[in-house]
Amino acid sequence: MSVPERESALGDAADQRTPRLTIGEVLAVLRDDFPDVTISKIRYLESEDLVHPQRTPSGYRKFSRADVSRLRYVLAAQRDQYLPLRVIKEHLEALDRGEPLPAATGGSTPPPPAVDSDGDGDGVAGVPPLTAEQFARAAGLEPEQLADLVQFGLLATDADGRHPAGDLPVARAAAGLARHGIEPRHLRVYRSGVEREAGLVEQLVAPVLRARSEEARTRATEKLRELATLSAQLHTALLEARLRDLLRP
Repeated sequence: MSVPERESALGDAADQRTPRLTIGEVLAVLRDDFPDVTISKIRYLESEDLVHPQRTPSGYRKFSRADVSRLRYVLAAQRDQYLPLRVIKEHLEALDRGEPLPAATGGSTPPPPAVDSDGDGDGVAGVPPLTAEQFARAAGLEPEQLADLVQFGLLATDADGRHPAGDLPVARAAAGLARHGIEPRHLRVYRSGVEREAGLVEQLVAPVLRARSEEARTRATEKLRELATLSAQLHTALLEARLRDLLRP
């Protein structure tokens, strides 16, 4: 499906006359800013109606400059604002209509869990595991507090006793709660709740992963991100509603 010229909110009219790019060329253009992007990811975003490359008579995709700009917008919104695709699509549709974007949330939505994109178990690509001393210092924890978090199952270590850098957000949150008198042993309720939520999300995503293709994994990753964001929103909303009850006369 070709893009009507009014869809130039992220391009311009001259864009329709410039040479178009193959999907491989688009990947090369985007890789500098988005190292994790793949051809399957671009295809997935097209299937979600977020970008509309032209097709040659042989069926090959041809991307305009506006298409590339839309892809940049989508990828940046996911990476920097943790927005689900549904919201990003609404933003693009607003831009296409010449309307202003909705007001930013100011970052009130917690980000989804970090994804181990390089597959080595660190939790953060390119960041090696930290020793207990390094991890405690980075998280603002005392050594005994860190040991308690491991004992009560909030954190885990590898065979060498090192901590993945991706666990730092958990440790920093625990350090903040500790300053209010909430000890690691009190946090087991959070772990239990998260395990139940993860089980529910796993049931929803597992059928997509059974296809065992790169495109299926991309779809599952996108679904996982959106479910994580929505779960965090629900948790925050329920907790705030419950705490408001405490303030009522």
